[in-house]
Amino acid sequence: MLIYKRILVKLSGESLMGKKGFGIDPDVLDFFSSEIKIARDHGAQIGIVIGGGNIFRGVSAHQQRIDRVAGDQMGMLATMINSLALQNACEQKGVFTRLMSAIHMQEVAEPYIRRRAIRHLEKGRVVIFGAGTGHPYFSTDTAASLRAIEIEADALMKGTRVDGVFDSDPEKNPDAKKYETISYIDVLKKDLRVMDLTAVSLCKENNVPMIVFNMNEPGNLLAILKGEKLGTLIKD
Repeated sequence: MLIYKRILVKLSGESLMGKKGFGIDPDVLDFFSSEIKIARDHGAQIGIVIGGGNIFRGVSAHQQRIDRVAGDQMGMLATMINSLALQNACEQKGVFTRLMSAIHMQEVAEPYIRRRAIRHLEKGRVVIFGAGTGHPYFSTDTAASLRAIEIEADALMKGTRVDGVFDSDPEKNPDAKKYETISYIDVLKKDLRVMDLTAVSLCKENNVPMIVFNMNEPGNLLAILKGEKLGTLIKD
């Protein structure tokens, strides 16, 4: 029995690097696609948004004397590379997928149409949302919140490499305190940087719970869908 039937999973581009310093680690792709398949096979309807930071970050492009809008557009293309890689990994495991892009590239992906995306989910297909929101100045965190709201997801799952939300960086501070549950307002007030401010505010305004968890632990995704208290739950 799943507590969360329809979810939006947000993965960072950096998570695809694995132990590499750049690009995509095939072992990570294989692991993520296996976790997604297990959850899908248990009846979950899954949408996915992936960042592009392992390939290109629009925010840092300005330091390379690249115009911010052009840099963000390059970042959108980076998310499409990651999305295609994950789509391929999922389909090698027999998981039917659809890749939908916020920018027009009909030879590569379907255009994002909300009703079509929901229909794909209802048919048991994993839907990967690429190219962010299609607009500069908006992160893939914001895109994940937006898509979660649009597809009427039961929750937004933020997959990370730590066990939830902490009051400081647990990778630097061994005494960091983990929050089991925290409100959207406290996340914003404490500047915990779970996701960007726009993304958290969108979820708050539309009452979409956010769950931050360790995606690198086998079985965590399915366990959370079944209601196990892993990670950190963010809600009002």
